[in-house]
Amino acid sequence: MERLSVVIIARNEERNMERCLKSVLWADEIVVADSGSTDGTVAICERHGCRVQKTPWLGFSRTRQFAVAQASHDWILSIDADEEASDELRAEIQSLLKNAPPFRGYRIPVRSFFLGRLIRHSGWNKESHVRLFHKKYSVYTDRPLHEGVRVEGEKGILKGILRHYPYPTLDVYIRKMNQYSELGAESLRMKGKTSSPSNALLHGITKFGKMYFIQRGFLDGLEGFVLAFISAVSVTFKYLKAWKTSE
Repeated sequence: MERLSVVIIARNEERNMERCLKSVLWADEIVVADSGSTDGTVAICERHGCRVQKTPWLGFSRTRQFAVAQASHDWILSIDADEEASDELRAEIQSLLKNAPPFRGYRIPVRSFFLGRLIRHSGWNKESHVRLFHKKYSVYTDRPLHEGVRVEGEKGILKGILRHYPYPTLDVYIRKMNQYSELGAESLRMKGKTSSPSNALLHGITKFGKMYFIQRGFLDGLEGFVLAFISAVSVTFKYLKAWKTSE
């Protein structure tokens, strides 16, 4: 029977942490890498028996890799504070770890909510990421945004889902939009890509059309329209920031 460490990175996540932790209390240990929380995040973690490791913010990739390094066990389930593991996922992972898993890493489907509504279209319905992996054969890619786990060998895919609650309010979305557009611009600069105002506008329009029409965001109701619109604004900002810093 393989043992499992859950790893979480956090900063000021008291709004989400209770829900997240309750969904993974079945794991053998929970490690939380906390980057300077000033709210009740740490107290919630300690109340649930988590091992809290303090660290300065190193960027998404390196902070996640730090958390993995603190884990006692080889098998890792990486979950964000604004996510929760479904009962089906718990049962699937427990069954898998009873014997030697055939793969060194597994993709897990992620189903996201926007303003309280499950988004079934808009390109969000096909999301999956490597979240369960053997740490001796896996490492996080060092990218400013959309970091992922690189696993040696083939990967499996699980059926159980992670429920994701990234944007409970428009205020949260707008704050994250600014952060992510900055990281996205940095990623473009690292790749040597340049931009212009017209290029930024074109990318924004293309993003809206793809999400709302091609990926059928209109079937997600008003939330689908708002999601496509703000996503388009975020992409526009990303390319505008890349343009300004390249001058």
